[in-house]
Amino acid sequence: MFSPYYAFARRRGSANPLDHCALNVALYGDSKRWAMTERRHGAIARDERHFRIGPSQVVWDGAALTIEIDEITNPLPSRLRGTIRVHPSALTETGFDLHASGRHRWWPIAPCARVQVDLAQPGLRWIGDGYFDLNHGDVPLEQDFVGWEWSRASTRRGTVISYDTSARDGQNETLALRIDPSGAVERIEPLARTRLPRTGWRIARSARADTAHPVKVVRTLEDAPFYARSQLEATLCGETTDIMHESLSLDRFRRPIVQAMLPFRMPRW
Repeated sequence: MFSPYYAFARRRGSANPLDHCALNVALYGDSKRWAMTERRHGAIARDERHFRIGPSQVVWDGAALTIEIDEITNPLPSRLRGTIRVHPSALTETGFDLHASGRHRWWPIAPCARVQVDLAQPGLRWIGDGYFDLNHGDVPLEQDFVGWEWSRASTRRGTVISYDTSARDGQNETLALRIDPSGAVERIEPLARTRLPRTGWRIARSARADTAHPVKVVRTLEDAPFYARSQLEATLCGETTDIMHESLSLDRFRRPIVQAMLPFRMPRW
């Protein structure tokens, strides 16, 4: 949905989304790598359980989601190859409208999961906590939204998710959820909103957490002209935990100069 090529094609008229598919892989730490190569419909194959994008594919076997990766990193070329398996503790059946029009929806499919990472290139293996969700809509995001902020944290009682959207028509949405390992979804009162330092690209950030404890930015993992992904530390519902957080500015995304910069990180095959 952030493809500059898809945005350009839409401006020219109708565009086939299967002409603009990519598998995005981002590694952080000592082996920091990034891959996001867009491919045309001839490199795409899919059915109920498989989705192939060029040499990589995503497979659902009814119990686990297997992501088989064979990509070239960018902007410095190197091989990124291996397997990631996502094992949900349960699947939810509840989706949420992000906009009053019903044109944008979000579904936290597997809010509590274990993830196995086994990469051959670079050599990297670990098992940890994971999450899997889905966004889909009927019109481009930038048509209805100014931006949004989203965060997800794992706690002893399950996953806590906060979602704050800023709509162009002023009908903003705030979602605050706690989802336990069985998949039961509970709406909770939104936690207090704390303003965080802007990123190097001056992306505004704020996060929801308990007011009695400060929110700490541990690492800014992605700092792009329209998007920031951050690792935070905060106290949620009385429990101190790590938080994965994202801030999105769709006003920034639709600027022509930002669109011109994106192919630097997202080549098209």
